[in-house]
This record gives sequence, structure tokens and C-alpha cells, in this order.
Amino acid sequence: MDSNRVLEIFEEITRIPRESGHEELIIAFLQNFAAVHSLECRTDEVGNVVIVKPASPGKEDVPTIVLQSHSDMVCEKNSDVDHDFTKDPIRYEFRDGWMVAPDTTLGADCGIGIAAELAILESGQPTGRIECLFTVSEETGLDGANALQPGFISGKTLVNLDSEDEGELFVGCAGGLDTTAVFDADYQKTEAGVLCEFEVSGGLGGHSGDDIDKGRANAIKVLVEFIHKYAGRYRLVDIAGGNKRNAIARSAKAVLVADGDEVYADMETAFAEYAEKTKEQYCTSDPSLEFKCSRLSSAVYPESLDKESTARLVEGLYEVPHGVLAMSRDIPGLVETSTNLASIHLHDNDGKRYFRIGTSQRSSIDSDRRNAGDRVSGCFERAGMKVSHENEYPGWKPNMDSHILDVTRNAYKELFGVDPVVRAIHAGLECGLFLEKFPGLDMISFGPTLRGVHAPGERLELASLDKFVKLLDKVIDDLS
Repeated sequence: MDSNRVLEIFEEITRIPRESGHEELIIAFLQNFAAVHSLECRTDEVGNVVIVKPASPGKEDVPTIVLQSHSDMVCEKNSDVDHDFTKDPIRYEFRDGWMVAPDTTLGADCGIGIAAELAILESGQPTGRIECLFTVSEETGLDGANALQPGFISGKTLVNLDSEDEGELFVGCAGGLDTTAVFDADYQKTEAGVLCEFEVSGGLGGHSGDDIDKGRANAIKVLVEFIHKYAGRYRLVDIAGGNKRNAIARSAKAVLVADGDEVYADMETAFAEYAEKTKEQYCTSDPSLEFKCSRLSSAVYPESLDKESTARLVEGLYEVPHGVLAMSRDIPGLVETSTNLASIHLHDNDGKRYFRIGTSQRSSIDSDRRNAGDRVSGCFERAGMKVSHENEYPGWKPNMDSHILDVTRNAYKELFGVDPVVRAIHAGLECGLFLEKFPGLDMISFGPTLRGVHAPGERLELASLDKFVKLLDKVIDDLS
């Protein structure tokens, strides 16, 4: 297997739409790849695909190895960019040793894993039997992994290719839980006042697990912190921000009716001061943070919430936690429990309007994850919202006596002359569900270095791709 070939395949994958829940074209691509190379291919009812490379002559007694990636990607773009993820190829460039998508996500999470698996399947490398597993909708709730049925894979050793730090071997991950709040929006005719808009944008965003401890601005929280100070002096028309559950909100805006010119003038002046203070606060983590306020035509929004509803919604958003809740007591530097205020948007269902607020909680301890979800739901319920929990998945407890860990650690040391870092990750890998579905699996996760995943500007370090490919090649050789 050659890293240039892996990159070629990945470039082909960037031309295939594969947003979570819409993986039809990438599934067809995988099926066609198997047909072209005369390989056994199975697809289950949800769209998970497994392609089997038979054992090479003389390797029939080697235990089966499972290689695994997910076939979907997070689709995020800058607001001023014209890009349709349902049909447009990802636009990328090579810059200073990186492959970068300047204005969108790149999809190297987990497209580079897919490409590596396909390169192995087509190579002439002598191996034992290899099952290449491609799961669907990992980014929106691990749906594919959760739907796996007994017998879909048979191997007892699994290598997950969904990690983002070369030189680090992952042997554990956090479990997750989504908590959704719904706030019924009873709109009334807008009373006299100044219609205005306040906006926060340009946040770096990032992965709600890997990046939650980096102190990055959550645009929703930043905006709400400001408008909360003026409770009782305006009526809310709209508030919107964020998008994906597993991404930190990069932008948010609120449209409101201020109680007259004097209140708006006070807010406008205070917002400028707040902007300067907040930019200074986040100058390292979010250097492009922007603040904007403007007066709007009163004809744009003829209705608004009343002041009591406005206060309850804003209070709920203000009180709900975001960020790290606890650090691990066992592994230094590892986030143990966190929560992400991911999104808020107004919806209209046959004339019934409501705000839907999306959050996600992560923890390597099941009880702490549920406690975090309860803490979030309590804030929303006190504000009169309806709350539900969904998409819970287990964590993956580290096994330091793992055979695949020993093989991979020794292979890395032999190849590169240094010991790799062995650690757990505060993100949702599918390994916890695999272990639940297939008890006794021996697992490890590693990959090349990716930065900015789940946000525009996602990039892949090319030097790390070469080391990742060499390591995967050697691990398969050593296992075979």
C-alpha cells in the first residue's frame, strides 16, 4: 500500500456527496469497487457495507482482521460560500504540507480511513482474511454501528481508522447522549419599538469532543450572555445559531424589538464595548470573532414573543452549561465529562412555531453522562421547555492488556524509533457499540493528523498520512 494511492482514492471520494443520512452514492461507490475487484461485498438494510479480501495463499489460518471507517461526513461551510453538499465536490487545495478545504469541511474524517481500506483491498500485499467495514451515519448518532447484526463481521481484532492525531494510539473513548429542548413560540403582533439584529460570527468552532477543552467561543452562549443583560427591555423575534450536534457553534444572531430608541442606543453602545472585551478574551482561540448590530425595517418581522416568553427562553439558554464539566481522575489531561450547546433554530409545523435547541453530552462514565443530561434538561425545564434524550451510546473502556495494542505499539517503535502515545479520547468512536454488539473484540484506533474537523478549513497533514499508511501496512503484516 502506498500513501500516494491512498490520497488518490481520497481525492476521488471528495467528489462523492455523503452527508450523514444521505450516503447512497458512497455506498454505491463501495459496492462498485468490490465488483470491479471481484471481492465479496455485503450491505445490510441500513447501508453498512463490508467488503472481504480473502486470505492470500498460505495465510488461510491467520485470524481475520476487521478494518473500519464510517462512510458519512459532517457538512459545514462558511455562510458566505455557495456550496451544495448534495451535489458539489469538495473544493480543496494543497498548502504548506496540508490538504485543506478553505471554505467547507474536507471530509478526511473519515474519508481518509475509507481510502486506506480500499487501497489495502486492491493491493497485492499478502495478508490473512480482511473484512473492511464501512458504517453509515456515524456523525449523527452512530446509527450504522447501532444497527449492526450478529454475523455481519466475523473477525475478533478490529482497527478503527477514525482518529486524528498521528503518533497517538487510542484505546478508549467517551460515550454520548443527545438532549433536545422544544420551546413553544406563541407569537403576537409586534408592539411599537425598534426592530434590531445582533450577530456574533467568525468563531473557530470545531469538534464538540476533541476541541471542547480548548476554550473556544460558543457563539450562542456569547450572544445570549449579552442579550440576557437587557432582560425585560425587549421582545424576542428570532434567535438562531449553530448547526450540527457534534460541532461547537461558530455563529449566532438574535432579532428583537427594543423598547424604543433609547434602549436600542444603550444596547448598541454596550454591544460595541462587549465586542471589544470578548474579542480580547478569545483573541488566541478565536482570532476572527466578529460582532455586528443593525437596525431593521419594522415591516420585516410583524410578530414577536411577549416579554415573559422572551425572558424564559433567554434565561434557559443563559443557564444551560456548555464546555468541560469534569476532568478524568485516572488519565491526566483527559476530559471526562462535557456538554455542548450545539444549536437553536425556529421551526414552523403547520402554523405552530417552536424553537428547537440541540445539545450533546459526553462522558467516559455512564452515570456522569446521564447526570450531565439531567443538568441540561433541568435548566430547560425550569424555563418551561419540553425535553427529550436520545441517541445514547456507550463508551469504550481501555484494555491495556490488548494484543492489538502490543502489536501496534511495537510496530510504531520499530518504524519510527519512538514510542507512540497511548490514550483515550473524549469523542464518540463507534468502538463502544462494536464491543456491545460483538463481545470480546480486541480494538485499537489510529489515524493521520487532522485539524479543524467538523468546521470549514478542515485539513489533513500529508507527512502524517505517509506515517499512518506505513503503520497500518506494518500492523497488517505483523498480524498476518
